[in-house]
Formats: sequence, structure tokens, C-alpha cells
Amino acid sequence: MAPDRFLVSIGGRDLELSNLDKLMFPAAGFTKGEVIDYYTRVAPVILPHLADRAVTRIRFPNGVDGVHFFEKNKPGGTPDWVRLETLPVPGSTKSRETIDFVVVDDLPTLVWLANLAALELHTPQWRVGRDPDLLVVDLDPGAPAGLKECSAVAVLMRDRLAEDGVAAYPKTSGKKGMQLCCPISGTQSAETVSAYAKKVAEELAAMVPGSITAKMAKAVRPGKVFIDWSQNAAAKTTVTPYSLRAQEFPTASTPLTWDEVEAVATGEDEARQYRADEVLDRVEEHGDLLADLLEPGPELPAD
Repeated sequence: MAPDRFLVSIGGRDLELSNLDKLMFPAAGFTKGEVIDYYTRVAPVILPHLADRAVTRIRFPNGVDGVHFFEKNKPGGTPDWVRLETLPVPGSTKSRETIDFVVVDDLPTLVWLANLAALELHTPQWRVGRDPDLLVVDLDPGAPAGLKECSAVAVLMRDRLAEDGVAAYPKTSGKKGMQLCCPISGTQSAETVSAYAKKVAEELAAMVPGSITAKMAKAVRPGKVFIDWSQNAAAKTTVTPYSLRAQEFPTASTPLTWDEVEAVATGEDEARQYRADEVLDRVEEHGDLLADLLEPGPELPAD
């Protein structure tokens, strides 16, 4: 075996790890070994959010400064112990009717993907074979708006959703914006969930038209926060909580408390994304701030 490859046993599975010294985030000196270490240490909180969901990976074989590619289908050489689910792919651009998706239910599979330089993990709002059990909105700021403005919109959206008995839980995107995740009943179609999210987004945009837009057109976004309700479409995925993001430094999609969001919205605290080491510290302090997403929520109100 080459000196940069070695075998490890994780959870009763044998894995070959390679090129652990390769820089994945060159500006931070953050290596593939550190990526694997992060995912191993964050596994207790990320795995419940990955479990039973088809995962789309964004792979960076030569680090964040190199070429990357999206991967939905199982990669070549997939071990026979990795769970695969053959699922239809709504809106596939390659005319495939189905794809063999990877499902990350355990630590060996998570480490295997990390070793493939799958830095980002994205999941749909539904579990395999079921209707959506999450409503997710992406709050995307158009410059010069930023995370501070997203936080203010998040509070407005939280309060509006609460009027319908829907609880919202915030997390950073790990890039420039943030998302709100809401547990729902899992008994309504993606079309129903998406229509409800669009309705609420349009209500807020009408209420504060100078700061919020619910329209996809990029021309109307500068200086506003776009409430992307389309994340609930059957073909869409959202970055999984605790996933790394391919930025200059190894940031991650980080669950927040509402006190933190409000402090950023009012300017009391500085708006920021969190790095991998900080996320691990936060998990040590708070546990999983998104644990309530794992329990069924309410049914959305009918129009």
C-alpha cells in the first residue's frame, strides 16, 4: 500500500484513507485529515439530520481552490456496505428516471465521503419514500445587505410562522446568508409546503418591500433579503446542518439560538459565520440546537 494510504476500521467497517495531508482549505492550512476529523467529531449531531435522506455531495478533489463537482449518483468503487436507495429524480437535466443515491446513516459512510473530499453535504426536506417533514426557507442577502439584515428578516419570519403554530429554528448557511428550518407533519406534498412557504414570503415582502423580496429575479435583489421559498420543491436540497462549506476558510452551516439571531439583528453582536473548530465548541456547549427538527411538527394550514 502506498505510504499516503492506510486502512482504518470504523464501526466494524474497513476503510482506506488517503492523502490526509492534502490541503482542502489552503488559506487556512486545513487538510483532508482535518476534514475527516471534523466530520468524525461532529457525527453525533450531523448523522441524525442525514439519516434516511438521499444526500447530494459537492466534491473538491484538490481543495476549495480547485475544480469541484456535484454528485448525486453513487460514485465508482462504492463499498457494498454503503446504503443506496434508487429514487426518482424530479427535474433531472440528464433525463435519468432514477439515481442510486447514497444515504448516510452511520459514521463509516460519513468518513468514507469525507475521504472522497465531499466537503459539502446537501439533503432534501423529506426522508426516503415519504412526504416532506421539513419546511425550509433560505434567506439570501443581496449586497449591500448581509447577515445582519438576514437576521432581522428571520425574526419577522419566525413571528409570522408562529401565528400558524409553526416553530422555526435558525442556522447560518456557512456562506453569506442563513436558513430557517421548521418541523412539519410529514403528511403534505412538496407542492403544498412550497405553496405555503411562498405565500408567507410574499406576505413579508409586501409588508417590508424595501428590505425583502420573494421574487427570484436577481435584478430586484440588491440591498434586499430574498426569501427563497423554492427550497421546498421536490427537486431541491439544502445544505445539511453542520456541513462544511467550500469557502476560503472551513466554515460550517451552524445552528443558532434565537437570542443570537436577535442580537445580530439589533447590532448588539457582530454578524458572522462560524468555523469548524467553533462549531465543535458550540456543540460541546449547546448540544444539537436543531434536535427538535427530528420530531414531527404540525400540519400546515390549508389555503
